[in-house]
Amino acid sequence: AIGVVVGQIVKSLVFGVDNEIVMALVSGSNQLDEKKLAAAAGGSKCSRVDADAVRAATGYPIGGVPPFGHSTQLRVFVDPDLLQYDEVWAAAGTWNDNFGANPNDIVRVAGGVVTDLKRA
Repeated sequence: AIGVVVGQIVKSLVFGVDNEIVMALVSGSNQLDEKKLAAAAGGSKCSRVDADAVRAATGYPIGGVPPFGHSTQLRVFVDPDLLQYDEVWAAAGTWNDNFGANPNDIVRVAGGVVTDLKRA
């Protein structure tokens, strides 16, 4: 426990949209709408990828994937609900490590596109 509200947790989710691996940064209080992610990425089909694909695309294990600094260049889509906080918390490369940052800085460093990703 890091003593923050659930919405301040950044979930770094890796999915396949058509034949491209993309990342969604989603508020911990929201669920990802896979159709919205597919549309944001300009694709038609969004699907989960396995742990090996996540590690190959990012260099990190599921549960430890940070929002940026991946081994391959990924397009990143960001839940706007994260922007309501002065500080959010994200994984820092392992299951046990995390870091706090201003969400606008995460968007900038990740090269993220802010778009609605929340399941209604």
